[in-house]
Amino acid sequence: MQILTQLPLLDDILDARREMLGAQYQPYKNHVYRMVNFCVAHYPCTGDDLEKIIIAACFHDLGIWPNDVVDYLSPSIELARAYLEANQKHAWVDEISEMIDQHHKFRAVKNSVYPLVEVFRRGDWTDVSFGMRAFGLDKGFYKQVCAHFPNLGFHKNLMRLSKEEFKRHPFKPLPMMKW
Repeated sequence: MQILTQLPLLDDILDARREMLGAQYQPYKNHVYRMVNFCVAHYPCTGDDLEKIIIAACFHDLGIWPNDVVDYLSPSIELARAYLEANQKHAWVDEISEMIDQHHKFRAVKNSVYPLVEVFRRGDWTDVSFGMRAFGLDKGFYKQVCAHFPNLGFHKNLMRLSKEEFKRHPFKPLPMMKW
């Protein structure tokens, strides 16, 4: 399996948001590249499906940064929606919104009319779990992708945000997680 190392659409979307991401620009960009690679490893695709995965991956956690929050699914969906509408991709809004909304679901997404929702969930879980939830992904490929796109503190930043959220809302510390 070949690692996708250059995705101009991904680069363009995130480069336009470099200021918003600040010091987390490269760590987040690497996370997005890892995720896209894991999604494509689970569900080989090209064309519109690959473009949808790239767009959803770019925006899936982006709602964290404007306000440094953990309850970021709705803001991320809104950022994706604005991008899709500005780029005449109105027909993709529902699918990409669902991909973002369900990406932290613990259990498989069933009954979705969009197969990419479950593919996307698996791609994110593969990365966020450091490969412990890899859904059968080849460990060698996982390691190669991680070596090419190092973590650079991405997970450490998520842990920092989660600790702060726990202090503010001890009875709902991880509002983005779903069963």
